[in-house]
Amino acid sequence: MDKAFVENFAADWIASWNAHDLERILSHYADDFEMSSPVIIQVTGESSGTLRDKTAVGAYWKKALGLIPDLQFELLSVLVGVNSITLYYKGARGRLAAEVFHFGTDNKVVRAFAHYAV
Repeated sequence: MDKAFVENFAADWIASWNAHDLERILSHYADDFEMSSPVIIQVTGESSGTLRDKTAVGAYWKKALGLIPDLQFELLSVLVGVNSITLYYKGARGRLAAEVFHFGTDNKVVRAFAHYAV
């Protein structure tokens, strides 16, 4: 992963969420990406914790943003793998989170996995 791409992705991803700009958030993702998160279970009732494609994930994120109107993320660290990045950040109400992003050849996220401190 190119350092400039990684730094730009991390900064823009955090800024997009902090602006509550759903269209900008979704611009980081492929149309058919897959998202897994325990929060999906809580917010949507989807027992698998996984949603597929921008329409489904966008609806989930829109609902989640409505539930937490003061949501702000604070980036703590960026970890780089092979065609993947992990962002470690403070999320809603200061809860620690790590999100793993796997990228396709077009540098769009094809799979993402969110993890939260218990």
